[in-house]
Amino acid sequence: MPSDKVCKTVHQYNKEPVSSEDMQRLLDIAEDFRKVKNYVYVRYGGIGSLSKIYPGYTVQNEMTASGYRETLGLPAVYFYLAVFDALGDIKSRWTRTKSKIVKLVRKNESFTEEEKHYLCFLLKVNNAFEQVLNQKPVELAAKLKKQYLELAEQVEADRLHRYLCRQVRKYHMNLHTDTADVFSIAERAYRYADHGIYISIKEKRKRVFVPLTDGNQYKCQLRIKLYPAENRIEIKVPVNVSVRSHGDYLNQVGVAAGLYTMFTTDGGHCYGEELGRYQLEYSDWIREQTRSYRKNKGDNPGRKKYQAKKRRLEEQLHSYINQELNHFLAEEKPKTIYIVKLPKPQAGGPNKKINYTVGQWQRGYIRKRLTQKCKEQSVEIVEVLGKDISNECSECGAFGKKTEGMFCCPVCGYQAEEKVNTARNVKKRGQGDGVLY
Repeated sequence: MPSDKVCKTVHQYNKEPVSSEDMQRLLDIAEDFRKVKNYVYVRYGGIGSLSKIYPGYTVQNEMTASGYRETLGLPAVYFYLAVFDALGDIKSRWTRTKSKIVKLVRKNESFTEEEKHYLCFLLKVNNAFEQVLNQKPVELAAKLKKQYLELAEQVEADRLHRYLCRQVRKYHMNLHTDTADVFSIAERAYRYADHGIYISIKEKRKRVFVPLTDGNQYKCQLRIKLYPAENRIEIKVPVNVSVRSHGDYLNQVGVAAGLYTMFTTDGGHCYGEELGRYQLEYSDWIREQTRSYRKNKGDNPGRKKYQAKKRRLEEQLHSYINQELNHFLAEEKPKTIYIVKLPKPQAGGPNKKINYTVGQWQRGYIRKRLTQKCKEQSVEIVEVLGKDISNECSECGAFGKKTEGMFCCPVCGYQAEEKVNTARNVKKRGQGDGVLY
């Protein structure tokens, strides 16, 4: 993608309810899409196929020769998308497994620095990683081979190989999907016309027509999400939009994120002050509905009204978040935003109501939308370390006291709102030490 472009996802929806017959034809494609993905997961998700999944053309050739597509009667345009969709999932799963093992290696105090270096080398070099897991001699290109031999001479390689195999067996998970209501579609499998979209199905030379709410037309790979109970579909379209550059966006802004007020800046400005009200309304309703559903589960199996209202509340909350993010960028005109890496919600504790509210906090959505909007507006985001950041005085760095939302420093006498003090510390750390890259 060009550097002056950024990808965003737009959505399209059906204008009229999709007929039961047409929905079933689309569900047949989604079911076969699921079957192909599970077939690839089982056949290529293990250690024996590590050498085949990068870049994946070996898998494509073997899947073609297997005859599985003909068995399903699935058009090739869907079959190969399912294959590479599954390969992407497998690669992501291996990346997460490697990241987990790297963290364990670095935390393991029984390893020497040389042993940690050796294990990290194996995890980084795909060929070496695959050969160790499959009990093969490590054969690499000349330059890497020399580096490997130098590292191996300093450690007991066999012991470390056994350790690596144990960790992979323990943490690597086999993939499987039961989702049969979504599939990808390539450009040659659809056609925009008549204020709608024609989608290819399993029957030759036949397509399903779905009228759309907008007249936009795209030429790229799409993602089709089916909602058979509501006779509707959702189309997700990746679109490259131009990055905007603003000459007056020059400020360095420190931000403190909160549950009740979305953002407080180092200048004392607040954005999203109604977020807490929306959050509480949403989380209280979810908690009450969950309690009622569990109590009357045998008498009330329907969830259609619940899902509809849940979607309305989420859309209301997300609309408010996006509105306040736009307001924040327009008012602050930032060149760089410094923000603490948002914490994960803490499970358990005596106050279950508060814990449930924090669990429903839209922190991930806020961060995702902030990141997207900053990319589109050429604004840099810098994450900073957050340890004790709310307890330090932003003037002298001493530890202070927090009382009823106010911060007081016993050393220099500085007083400010707790969030403002935190935002100022965020900015100071971002411009100095403690930056996470």
